[in-house]
Amino acid sequence: MTKLAFATIAIALIAGAYLAVFYLAQRSLLFPVPPYSPNANLGRAEIVRLPVSGGEAQALFLAPLASFEGPAPLLIFMHGNAELADHWVPMFEEVTAWGMGALLLEYPGYGRSAGSPSERSINEAANAAYDWALSDSRIDSKRIVPYGRSLGGGPAVRLAVDRDAAALILESAFTSVADFAAQFLAPAFLVSDRFDSLKTLSSYRGPLLVVHGSHDQVVPIAHGRALAAAVAGAKFFEVPCGHNDCPRPWPLIRTFLDENGVTAPRAVR
Repeated sequence: MTKLAFATIAIALIAGAYLAVFYLAQRSLLFPVPPYSPNANLGRAEIVRLPVSGGEAQALFLAPLASFEGPAPLLIFMHGNAELADHWVPMFEEVTAWGMGALLLEYPGYGRSAGSPSERSINEAANAAYDWALSDSRIDSKRIVPYGRSLGGGPAVRLAVDRDAAALILESAFTSVADFAAQFLAPAFLVSDRFDSLKTLSSYRGPLLVVHGSHDQVVPIAHGRALAAAVAGAKFFEVPCGHNDCPRPWPLIRTFLDENGVTAPRAVR
């Protein structure tokens, strides 16, 4: 056997082993579930139980702080892959001060939620969260807004297309898992949970806000630009941060929601 032939075989074996490891380990890489403390301090957050096929998913609901006329608008927040809904409770108190509710979805297999994380199970839990919002008299069914960060952009886009969303917010989101995996030389046909947001957005016609860090080395900003370009009239903001160090873009979000008639008009004193 020539040296060239030997080298070719060795490279093929290494490549094959790499792809096999990726295929078998991709869900643990895409869904690295962080440690969970059942005694976490949730403050005033209410635990919402969501029936799904894997058992029971849960979410955390923060009711509006201000008193407004009629039912309140709602943000349904979907977090990143190595996060928990519990982590986000303090930050969403800002949203409740606007007179909005916030529902922080916990993915199957994360935190209190039963089951295992996958594209299908997370999308099912997101739909269950939306259905809960429709059934709660505190929520205005015409002003429900999915908000996805990083991995959460996938289920947020799917929910906005499948259900009647008043608007959609994406932060540090990718166009698809296949596009993201391509950075690591993983072919698209091996990706099981695709979250193809770019393709799904072709069916979305509502208001869209995309916020992305200019120094994001996890999900390059080209993903955010492509997502915004997929929807006519979308608002795109490049912010000076990376992926996990960005300050909450509350001023951008509040302005976007105001401009699209989502936020409650006035408080009742």
